[in-house]
Amino acid sequence: SGRRRSDDAGRAVRTGAPVVKAARAAWFLDFDGTLVELADAPDQVRVEAEVVDMVQELEHASRGAVALISGRRLGDIDRLFEPLRLPVAGQHGAERRGASGRLYQYPENGQGIDTMHGILRAWVGQRPGLLLENKGSTLAVHYRRAPELAETLGTFMLELVARTHGSYCLQGGKMVFEIRPTGTDKGSAVRAFMGEPPFIGRMPIFVGDDITDESAFGAVLGLGGAAVKVGDGDSIAPWRLQGVADVHAWIRGSIAARSSQEDAE
Repeated sequence: SGRRRSDDAGRAVRTGAPVVKAARAAWFLDFDGTLVELADAPDQVRVEAEVVDMVQELEHASRGAVALISGRRLGDIDRLFEPLRLPVAGQHGAERRGASGRLYQYPENGQGIDTMHGILRAWVGQRPGLLLENKGSTLAVHYRRAPELAETLGTFMLELVARTHGSYCLQGGKMVFEIRPTGTDKGSAVRAFMGEPPFIGRMPIFVGDDITDESAFGAVLGLGGAAVKVGDGDSIAPWRLQGVADVHAWIRGSIAARSSQEDAE
């Protein structure tokens, strides 16, 4: 249980998050800003061994029902979490690996990204401080080091997306704009996982910190699950954790609760 308060939009939220029996839940975890602190650039992020161990313990406690849902490439997540090889949705759902190991790529023919990448690369190259990431199915431009360019960047990327006639859309994030295929988001990834073992039939939980996580919050709430927002800001998630350290403490608490319950049985 947690203390009640309201967010900026007047919605009731609870500080803290519910302790859930790990074996009954389907755990969906965002990565940057949720399991690890944000960094100036994506390649500066490191995952401590204790975090890998914690996620592995959660995977064991939930009998495999843990998936990472990230804007990063699937391969980046695998590298950061070695030796774990978890179910993962990368690039905001544009690529996904199920618990069976089967890979899904959406859309299958990613036309248009190469053209937009070439245009963006030339534009970004003339504006110091911007960082362009070509992830394969999505394009991200980080402006953390040049926040004064946010409005100009967003307008330019919106114009690029308009040329695709609905095939791609633009989404904002924490100091980043990203072009992704229309119809794929973190919510669609959660729903796809929930139709597969070992997630099927469980109560879904999603934990995330960014506006890109709102679609996943909507998905789990629609399935009768729990949505946990990390940090401040408007959100449809009814539960709040203040930061990464609180997420770790909560996950470890859920693992410990599961262990003590089994010991008592």
